[in-house]
Amino acid sequence: MADGTTAKGLRILAADEDAATLAETDELLQQLGHTVMGSATSAAEAGELIAREDPDLSIVVVDHDDDHALDLIEEMSSFARGPIIALVGGHDHGFVSNAAERGIYAFARLTFVDEVEGAIEVAMRRHAETARLSEQVEQLESALERRGAIERAKGILMERHSVDERRAFELLRSQARNSNRRVIEIARAVSDGHALLPGTGDTG
Repeated sequence: MADGTTAKGLRILAADEDAATLAETDELLQQLGHTVMGSATSAAEAGELIAREDPDLSIVVVDHDDDHALDLIEEMSSFARGPIIALVGGHDHGFVSNAAERGIYAFARLTFVDEVEGAIEVAMRRHAETARLSEQVEQLESALERRGAIERAKGILMERHSVDERRAFELLRSQARNSNRRVIEIARAVSDGHALLPGTGDTG
């Protein structure tokens, strides 16, 4: 999707309290080139299907029972790894805002095929971007954790062996090479109180 093409071939779960509307939705999604891997009319059924089938995208169709639709969205967002969108027909003012608070990525009017296709595209792109940002945050947190562990270990070694910061890091690196382990592993062991670095005064 990074090349600007429209999302195709998604595995989609659709949910609505009305079975007839679900059938129409399934047909529309198939026309757009997607596979409907399951349909649900209750929150429990939707949650079970998502947990078992892990769809790329989940869709809640909203007719007139907004509370039921919101329950569906809330249940689905607890299990879904992919994004959720709402296809709206008759609904009360403020539904979309309430649905957004519960986790939908986009919405469209059910009877407008272009809108549905656009909502799917927007949802998939937003979800991909969110995933990238989450990965970047995790990488940053991991890098900060590694740096903190190494700094703590260096401080311990500086005090334990009366060496400067550069020599403390050299001790960590040397021990990592000798034991065929990563520097961060040695640093964590030092921070946990393990006696390492034989030949420098620690014999444990």
